[in-house]
Amino acid sequence: MAAAATTTGLEAPEPMPSYAQMLQRSWASALAAAQGCGDCGWGLARRGLAEHAHLAAPELLLAALCALGWTALRSAATERLFRPLAKRCRLQPRDAARLPESAWKLLFYLGCWSYCAYLLLGTRYPFFHDPPSVFYDWRSGMAVPWDIATAYLLQGSFYCHSIYATVYMDTWRKDSVVMLAHHVVTLLLIASSYAFRYHNVGLLVFFLHDVSDVQLEFTKLNIYFKARGGAYHRLHGLVANLGCLSFCFCWFWFRLYWFPLKVLYATCHSSLRSVPDIPYYFFFNTLLLLLTVMNIYWFLYIVAFAAKVLTGQMRELEDLREYDTLEAQTTKPCKAE
Repeated sequence: MAAAATTTGLEAPEPMPSYAQMLQRSWASALAAAQGCGDCGWGLARRGLAEHAHLAAPELLLAALCALGWTALRSAATERLFRPLAKRCRLQPRDAARLPESAWKLLFYLGCWSYCAYLLLGTRYPFFHDPPSVFYDWRSGMAVPWDIATAYLLQGSFYCHSIYATVYMDTWRKDSVVMLAHHVVTLLLIASSYAFRYHNVGLLVFFLHDVSDVQLEFTKLNIYFKARGGAYHRLHGLVANLGCLSFCFCWFWFRLYWFPLKVLYATCHSSLRSVPDIPYYFFFNTLLLLLTVMNIYWFLYIVAFAAKVLTGQMRELEDLREYDTLEAQTTKPCKAE
């Protein structure tokens, strides 16, 4: 694997556009690409797949083995760590059933987001401060740096595990079908962006999405712990309230503000300036737009939840995902249990 690369040339980073500039330039670039495509049918798609997609069987096997490893590790952590912790802290039965899921996700997202933050902010990768640079040195079949390949292995195998976990291990919620669709779209994006060597964009997407998941699961854990032992713990309640506000802000700022201006602008507009005939342009941008739509869908839930809290329809913060199904449908046991 190649070492970390820097931007080519001595040009200053391109200023981040406004929403209006992003929409105008992206639409103009996409429209020009569609008008200039003389052969955009299945023939071009097959040729692009054969010429530019590079994903070896050993890499797929390693990802599958890691997905099984995540499932086994979660089952072991649930039995030996999370459930004993819930019992020791005397959580309420409903909270004790939900704690393993939130604790597991918190550990994963915190670790992966910290690693991606280190790569983007603590190394020579300029992609966060200069998003168009993700395409500066792009070449078909280029080597993937080992540190970014590690992030891809962790994320790809985890989302492969998450498809199984959503159905058989997690609490079933009203948005679980959307969550399954999200996992499928994300896994398809991870695998295809790695195969086409759009890994620089993927690293930026990981960083912008995982931070809100860290805050979500941390806030939910404090909600569960505030009523432990039959008493109300104000510190956990205060942290949960602050975490809810922080989560709402970060979801908007990272996923609905920075994501379009940094990622969608780079993929829709800047990519064609660096690589005029970049393969599978419409395919990847369609998947990224689907991801944006799902982010907006969940943000509407967040706004509705915040409105209930502010208008007094909810006396206290009970669960950020208060649209869970009935209590009778608690956590689904995994196959091993």
